[in-house]
Amino acid sequence: MSRLQLAAIGISVAGIAISIYLTVLHYAGVAPACVTSGPVNCEAVLSSPYAVIFGSSIPTSALGIFWFGASAVLWAQPRGWVQLAWSAVGLVTVLYLVFIEIVLVGAICLWCTAAHVLVVALLLIAVSRR
Repeated sequence: MSRLQLAAIGISVAGIAISIYLTVLHYAGVAPACVTSGPVNCEAVLSSPYAVIFGSSIPTSALGIFWFGASAVLWAQPRGWVQLAWSAVGLVTVLYLVFIEIVLVGAICLWCTAAHVLVVALLLIAVSRR
């Protein structure tokens, strides 16, 4: 297994951990450890109507658990174009979520941003392997 592969798996595991943390907070009804005033306001983002999958009570972070979990599996058995396509899907999702945070909610969540950075890192690794 290459170093890039191991790094991608490690990044995926970190993403799973962040997503689990945010999902547990959602169901526990607890505010995250984060700044809660001004443009950086995790509570505003995570308590907004956009923090759940449309029409449900399932937090979007649950999708993060799935996405990062699938990413870890895909990196364990690399198939070049598959990681690239999966990472591209992740990037499109990140762009949509950042739009929601900035334009619709008017605040940024640091925990969400950490997960977004991990998605971009996975995309960069996938691109570098091509």
